Amino acid sequence: MKALITGITGQDGSYLAELLLSKGYDVYGMVRRASTENFERIGHLQGKITLKQADLLDELSLIELMEDVMPDEIYNLAAMSFVPTSWTQPMLTGEFTAIGVTRVLDAMRRVCPKARFYQASSSEMYGKVREVPQTELTPFHPRSPYGVSKVYGHFITVNYRESYDLFAVSGILFNHESPRRGLEFVTRKVTDGVARIKQGLQDEIAMGNLDSRRDWGFAGDYVEAMWMMLQQPQADDFVVATGQMHSVRDLCRIAFEHVGMDYEEHVVIDPAFMRPAEVDQLLGDCTKAKKVLGWEPRVSFEQLVQMMVDADMERVARDKAEPKVIP
Repeated sequence: MKALITGITGQDGSYLAELLLSKGYDVYGMVRRASTENFERIGHLQGKITLKQADLLDELSLIELMEDVMPDEIYNLAAMSFVPTSWTQPMLTGEFTAIGVTRVLDAMRRVCPKARFYQASSSEMYGKVREVPQTELTPFHPRSPYGVSKVYGHFITVNYRESYDLFAVSGILFNHESPRRGLEFVTRKVTDGVARIKQGLQDEIAMGNLDSRRDWGFAGDYVEAMWMMLQQPQADDFVVATGQMHSVRDLCRIAFEHVGMDYEEHVVIDPAFMRPAEVDQLLGDCTKAKKVLGWEPRVSFEQLVQMMVDADMERVARDKAEPKVIP
């Protein structure tokens, strides 16, 4: 089996590549040509995966990529995925996160229509939620350019499935984190900040809305659900979540307590980190995924936060111990 992963250099892409390699797949990753290349998350997979250049903004490059690989499974994880940046770059967000999905689907339709396609949908599509918890049938009300773009990507996947009889599914994944999460995301911002404060490298963390509540899980668990969706006899969409909600305040408290500190002494509120339109609470109902896929999240929220703090503590201590090279 050959799998093609767009966004392979991201958090989910690296965990998914590991999973597919463990199942005997030939794994191909799509990467963009960039002036600076960041392969940090997949460095340990070099020699085990094949990287190919193409771009979500260029459909011809996607067609040529699929002709070259002829994949059995396609996982579209590439996107402009950081919500705050979607406000400062709304047009580019739409090109990558919305229209980019159409380009991938259309390339698949033309070149390898028998392949199976996974689209990374997002809980941010629910936005100003209509009901709690959110299911596959909950109406969407996105509150950011990112969320709006993800809604387009979600429904264009449904349309290609129904119009062209493609095996195309969407996983509506709620927040999922890991030590490989980017430093710009709130969970990693907190765990990295805790490690730096514990090592005496900084004194405080500037935060936005501490009362914002999310359903947080472990990325390593969630990529298993992606794979399971493509093994089903019928294409369908699934919510992937833990069914438990925690506040950013809970995140701060657990992270600081893990290193014997009090978050209230080190967390300060900065209005600059408030969203123009806030998403107050997201809570997923993954009953369908549990029943149909047999999927279960294994890592608890507390275990996840502690895992991330431990990884950042180790990294910060290592960086601090390394002598600085002055050019």
